[in-house]
Amino acid sequence: MSSTWDPEELRRRINSYAPYVGARIEVTFVSEDASEVRVQMPLEEDNANLVGTHFGGSLYAMIDPHLMLLFMQRLGPEYVVWDRAASIEFLKPGRGTVHSTIIISDTTVEEIRERTRTGERYLRSFVVEVLDDEEDVVMRAEKTLYFRRRS
Repeated sequence: MSSTWDPEELRRRINSYAPYVGARIEVTFVSEDASEVRVQMPLEEDNANLVGTHFGGSLYAMIDPHLMLLFMQRLGPEYVVWDRAASIEFLKPGRGTVHSTIIISDTTVEEIRERTRTGERYLRSFVVEVLDDEEDVVMRAEKTLYFRRRS
């Protein structure tokens, strides 16, 4: 990402990323303050798995980069932010258009700043869900991110 934050440019870049294009994943919204992203994926013949539902890898890909990218922007260049781990739970077959909204609160950003203020690393887990048209949870992922203030 460039030093100048342009949420629309980020949305365009992510939406042109080959794995997103192939899976039909689309980022529909990125907030000006980098606190929220919305993403969706329709079920179509060319992105369905062998049993006619959403492919699990694509469900995870929908949510994979967004926490890290939003935190990088919210915390700024004086912070190192990395995805550290993830565990995925598939709760029901994904059919139709699935979606996810990822929100980072100001309170969470301040917590991370406080925990890393003297340069120590901080691992923090977040739960992100993918929902179907009926708002039922299709997939739940627990993602652990690594944070450290640069010295």
